[in-house]
Amino acid sequence: MSTRTHPLDRYPLWLTHWVGYRPTPPKKQPSHIVWFWSFIGAFSGLCVLQAVFNYSHYFLRRHVPGVIASYGASAVLVYGAIEAPLSQPRSLIGGHFLSALIGVIITKLFELMPDKQRLDSIRWIAGALSAATATVVMQITGTTHPPAGATALLAAVNQEVYEIGWYYLPVVLLSSTLVLAVALLVDNIQRRYPLFWFSPAEVISAKPSEELEGKSKRGRNRRTPAPTTMV
Repeated sequence: MSTRTHPLDRYPLWLTHWVGYRPTPPKKQPSHIVWFWSFIGAFSGLCVLQAVFNYSHYFLRRHVPGVIASYGASAVLVYGAIEAPLSQPRSLIGGHFLSALIGVIITKLFELMPDKQRLDSIRWIAGALSAATATVVMQITGTTHPPAGATALLAAVNQEVYEIGWYYLPVVLLSSTLVLAVALLVDNIQRRYPLFWFSPAEVISAKPSEELEGKSKRGRNRRTPAPTTMV
């Protein structure tokens, strides 16, 4: 009898544990454990972000904000609602990056206006258009991450973000990566994160062979019988 195994089974458990893989589905943790690690994760993740951007001379010389405000909302999802589809790495990284890209592109298009003084008075329109467009793009690409709507908005309406222009993109990408790195560490101490990396259908937890065998038998029993031929 052959049993199906997960591809990550070939690697040491101490390593795959930190990318969310479990040989069997983990048990549900009591509420006080969830609250404790949600606090530790959000505190640690936001501290790491601000430490990097507030104290690195590389970013200070480029006038990068100490933290992109939308990551406060991301912390709630990535550290507090870790099993939600909107909290998974694909949504976190893809949602923020695509939203930042759209925000910068639309803002740059508004800058083509010949009247530069009028631009400042209508940048709020660029912000609203950026957030609305980013919402649809995230829906199309399967990267919906609610805080990323603010990431698109900030590209137009936040003066610090507006001034760094295209440099906003690597800042957002690095911010998402740092938030994810902290999540992989803190969220996997007594919980599990992520539930999946790319597709909701690919939950990274091996299923017991009995369950797989049962599904296989049920699938065979549901086969449509061959039609009878009438003479």
